[in-house]
Amino acid sequence: MSRLLDGLQQQMAALDAQALRRRRQIAETPCAPAQVLTQAGRAAPRELLAFSSNDYLGLAAHPAIAAALAEGAARYGAGSGGSHLILGHSRAHAQLEERLAEWMAPHIPEAQSLFFCTGYMANLAVLSALGGAEAVIFSEALNHASLIDGARLAKARVVVYPHCDLQALEAQLAASDAPVKLIVSDAVFSMDGRIAPVAELLALAERHDAWLVLDDAHGFGVLGATGRGVVEALGLRAERLVLIGTLGKAAGVAGAFVAAHRTVIDYLVQRARPYIFTTAAPPAIAHALLTSLTLIEGEEGVHRRALLRARIAEFRAGVQAVLPADGRARLADSSVAIQPLIVGENARAMQLMAQLDALGLHVGAIRPPTVPVGTARLRIALSAAHTADEVARLVEALGQALSTEASA
Repeated sequence: MSRLLDGLQQQMAALDAQALRRRRQIAETPCAPAQVLTQAGRAAPRELLAFSSNDYLGLAAHPAIAAALAEGAARYGAGSGGSHLILGHSRAHAQLEERLAEWMAPHIPEAQSLFFCTGYMANLAVLSALGGAEAVIFSEALNHASLIDGARLAKARVVVYPHCDLQALEAQLAASDAPVKLIVSDAVFSMDGRIAPVAELLALAERHDAWLVLDDAHGFGVLGATGRGVVEALGLRAERLVLIGTLGKAAGVAGAFVAAHRTVIDYLVQRARPYIFTTAAPPAIAHALLTSLTLIEGEEGVHRRALLRARIAEFRAGVQAVLPADGRARLADSSVAIQPLIVGENARAMQLMAQLDALGLHVGAIRPPTVPVGTARLRIALSAAHTADEVARLVEALGQALSTEASA
């Protein structure tokens, strides 16, 4: 066994040499801008101002959602007891799916939805089920790992098209005689903050008779007048849309859903192995999400989205003034809550993260393979729960860290 362990230890040492090792920390308090964390190498917890969560609307610790979660546990118990097809599909799950189908009805004819434990499982399910042996999957180069893994799990041939390159994608589609084609893309790229050219992708799907599979994990709840995501923001409608939305980010709870034409959903129930062969999520989670959806589409959701837009504008205006003139750090062109500061080298991203940590702020350093080699970055994530003063503190700390680095 020591030989096997030695092999693993050598691989871990190689990660250390490339500044690629990942380390966990323990959150001692609810998800919020100011959070108490126990970090690796530190004996005592400490409070940090965090800019790294996906809680874009600040709903993760919302009292009404927490109360709904407790109410759901009291009503349905702690666990579902089985898969959705074997007694695990509760009234709460059914109500959530009905509600989400109503939400997506303006954008997908005869819409139905399916609830999953995680967004990762939803993406695996959709691509492995729809991507049969006769299919070709046209996958965006910067897709999330779960979409990449779903494509690998499918029996389909996979063709990767360059990032947001519609001309290349159209050529690939035109050259294919496959009877089933799937165009697959993130709606908002999680490490870049860029919104995909979704309307143009849909036009290509219509022209070449393809499904358009969109992972709107980072747009759902945030984009659109009522938070329905990128399809609402762009006013899209098509029966060939297959939309995946994550419910553990802007929605503040957990899980994910697939919304599509009723025939697609019926097919997934029969063929999607990640749905069929897993225990259903606790009904209390679905029950809590009903309250979350009410908040997202109501006046509070409108207010929180406005706050988030204000924080984004404040951050972008402030950070441009502190970026070094040598161009060694650049802010990605993003209009959403994800605001990446691209610095290039892995060690440099880790050093900047450590400098911010010393100033009492937590920002995640993102390195390969999550992003391409040479594009390591600080992934700054803003929330409606952040205040203008907290954003100003972040900008000041970034300016201090970057100037210290320049003078070293």
